Amino acid sequence: MTIGEYNQCVDNFSDGVYRFMLKNTKDTHLSSDLVQESFMKLWIKRKEVEFAKGKSYLFTTAYHTMIDYFRKNKRMVTVENHNHSNHSHENEYSDLKEVMDKAVEKLPEVQRSVLLLRDYEGYSYDEIGEMCGLSESQVKVYIYRARLFMKNYIVSPEYVV
Repeated sequence: MTIGEYNQCVDNFSDGVYRFMLKNTKDTHLSSDLVQESFMKLWIKRKEVEFAKGKSYLFTTAYHTMIDYFRKNKRMVTVENHNHSNHSHENEYSDLKEVMDKAVEKLPEVQRSVLLLRDYEGYSYDEIGEMCGLSESQVKVYIYRARLFMKNYIVSPEYVV
C-alpha cells in the first residue's frame, strides 16, 4: 500500500471504524484512541497490506485492539453478572431506539460485535468471519442469538410501556 492509498483508507474508513468502536465501547475518547491505534498498526504494516484489503484489515485490527484493551483492563461486564435491579429507569423507557440501544449493550461482546457489523455496517457473513476470526456458520449463529435476545428484550412489556 502506498502513502496515497493509506491516506485514502483514512478518508474512506475512519468514520465507519469509529462508529463501530463507539457502538461497542460507549466511550468517545476510548473509541478515538482505539481507531488511532488501528490506523497506526495499518501504517506500520502498510507495505504488507494490499489496498483492496485495507477496510477488512482496519476493522479486524480495530476489533482485536478493542478486545485486547478490555482484557487488559478487565472492564467487561457480562450479562450474567450485570445487576439489573440498579437501573430503576429501565421501566420508564418509551423510546424504541433507547430500548434497542440498551438491548445491544446487554449482548455478550461477540454477539454485539457481529450484530453491529452485520446490521449497522452492512458487512457480509464472510467479511465478519474474517474480521472476528470466526467461521461463517459461527457468525450466523451469533447473529441469530443476538437478534433473538433483542426480540425478547424489546417485546418485554416492562421495557416498552
